[in-house]
Amino acid sequence: MSVQTPRSSTRRRVKRGGPVWLFDLDNTLHHASHEIFPAINRGMTQYIIDRLGVDLDEANRLRVGYTQRYGATLLGLVRHHRVDANDFLDVVHTFTDLASMVRAERGLARMIRGLPGRKMVLTNGPSIYAHAVLAELGIGKLFERVIAIEDMQDRSGYWRAKPDAGMLRRAMHRANVRLADAILVEDTRGHLKRYKRLGIRTVWITGHLPTVRNASDSGFMRSAARGRPHYVDLKIRSLKGLSVFR
Repeated sequence: MSVQTPRSSTRRRVKRGGPVWLFDLDNTLHHASHEIFPAINRGMTQYIIDRLGVDLDEANRLRVGYTQRYGATLLGLVRHHRVDANDFLDVVHTFTDLASMVRAERGLARMIRGLPGRKMVLTNGPSIYAHAVLAELGIGKLFERVIAIEDMQDRSGYWRAKPDAGMLRRAMHRANVRLADAILVEDTRGHLKRYKRLGIRTVWITGHLPTVRNASDSGFMRSAARGRPHYVDLKIRSLKGLSVFR
């Protein structure tokens, strides 16, 4: 059985039938770019400065470079600098006033509750942070499990993160999920691209993405959500767009 999506240049037909939803957390279930991401980035940079004794520019270079290379800054710090992973996660993701920092769409719980099938969170953030954000959003009980970065370590104890393919296969095996039944809802295109190759369905949510500066010297700002890549089955701005699955 299939559902015909509304006519749009950014949507294509999405099959339905016993889906298992894999929701990213930041900039998917809430607007992390509003306050939380800037705070996390500042915390990571300061942590690198304090632990590695480098200057601000080098700390930012390492933070961004390791995220691009490994999917998470943490993995590069552990691999190349023997940073204590749990200490890093605790320091960088602890906020004294999380409630004031969290922003999300109205009716979020109703939208998620109305979707058919099983629901999980798949995040490169730490477990305690993920559960705290879900609690602030009032949606923690809607998910059968949270797969956080602590759960992504392989059998050898190496830290993994999205978009590692082996990690997702192992996580889905533990959760008794067929990859063909999974639907990843995610703001990061690179994650969607990698996991589309495994046969899962992909939904790109763009409503919380920040604007980026144009490469020219005009200072023109443009959306980071232009077009719809071929590996994206459905592009939505709001989680309301998932109503096509109901």
